[in-house]
Amino acid sequence: MAKIVIIGAGSHTFSRHLITDVLTFPELRDSTISLMDVAQEPLDLMTAFAKKLVEQNGFKTKIESTTNRRQALAGADYVFVTIRVGKYQQPLPKSPTAFYGVELGRGDTIGAGGVFYGARHVPVLLDICRDMEELCPNAWLFNYTNPMAIISWAVSDYTRIKNVGLCHSVPNTSAQLATYMGVPYDEVSYWVAGINHMAWFLDLKWRGKDAYPLLLEKLQDPAIYSGPEAHWAGPDVVRAEIFKAFGYFVTESSIHMGGYVPYFKKRPNLIAKFKLDEKSGEVVRNKRAIRDQELTKLPQQLRDNIKFPLVHSTEYGSIIIHSLETGKPSVFNGNVKNKHLITNLPEGCCVEVPCLADKEGIHPCFVGDLPAQLAALNRTNINVQELAVRGIVEKDKTKIFQSILLDPLTGALLTIDETRQLVDELFLEHKEYMQGYK
Repeated sequence: MAKIVIIGAGSHTFSRHLITDVLTFPELRDSTISLMDVAQEPLDLMTAFAKKLVEQNGFKTKIESTTNRRQALAGADYVFVTIRVGKYQQPLPKSPTAFYGVELGRGDTIGAGGVFYGARHVPVLLDICRDMEELCPNAWLFNYTNPMAIISWAVSDYTRIKNVGLCHSVPNTSAQLATYMGVPYDEVSYWVAGINHMAWFLDLKWRGKDAYPLLLEKLQDPAIYSGPEAHWAGPDVVRAEIFKAFGYFVTESSIHMGGYVPYFKKRPNLIAKFKLDEKSGEVVRNKRAIRDQELTKLPQQLRDNIKFPLVHSTEYGSIIIHSLETGKPSVFNGNVKNKHLITNLPEGCCVEVPCLADKEGIHPCFVGDLPAQLAALNRTNINVQELAVRGIVEKDKTKIFQSILLDPLTGALLTIDETRQLVDELFLEHKEYMQGYK
């Protein structure tokens, strides 16, 4: 009987998916699911949901709940991490350096916002791993928390815990591409590799044949990708432009990709042209508001004994556990240490590649060289990630500053002195999490 731990179980989106996903597999229904969070109220709500789902289906799954992390981790076989440390975005600096996308972009992955988001999360992830080394040294860590590459790199370099970073951008984008092409999703196949949020559809096929000519033909019509409902995150103009310029489609949304490269957010008119302004972000905010509103209905649904559907989501986590437990193989895209996997990206960095899971473990697949232009784009972000990891672990303010200097968008917008001012202000804004830096 496997023990599956969810740290950050109060995260209503991830936790509901992960709990439900596990229970869709008959072979996993005799597991113990241990829910842990530091916030009691959302933890209690997710615990009630999990117990109700088990009860409604007559399963024998054991549901545990605790605010004590070590208690949850004792004897674990699989550990999911879905935490958020602090607010999604800390208060923004009030200086002009905060404008035009430097800190207002998707600040959970890369750039100034992503590096400081990493500074808040990496120490906690390393603490979790130290507990795991003592309490469940053979367990697998499945990390869902951003910044994915920075966290996975730090965990791989500074702990002994087996780990893989999981993100839904590959399956979500593959489904989106089927929509853009107007073909059934179950007829689409792909081979994707790169880095998290900037991985590439190296092969995209429809009924076994190259689908890129069809996609290029469809995207000649801007109406396909530029409307507010084109993608879950709104207009998808940036990714269409990247595809037309570099020849391959990228995995993460235009909102993210617009901040990873220097082409789209340099001036206010460009931000508006590529639909990256506040107005374009209304789609995401509205969908989050609907999702949060749904959560407010959960307590009443539990009291009314509403029948909750037992339907698998697009998340990989439970599929991997099923493969590790039963030996039935599965393939997914995971974030792992680059050990001669992508040969023209730096050895030891964090890459996102196809992985095979079976009874013997998780086996990342060899990719070889990426097309030169794609590797070049990836390396611009890897430069930031490497210095961020070293700066966070070593508590070195200079390395943090240098990591942000190397960020492509920041470098396109700010001088060295302006970047130094931005970093100083962000250290002040995040002072609760930045103790001990020199």
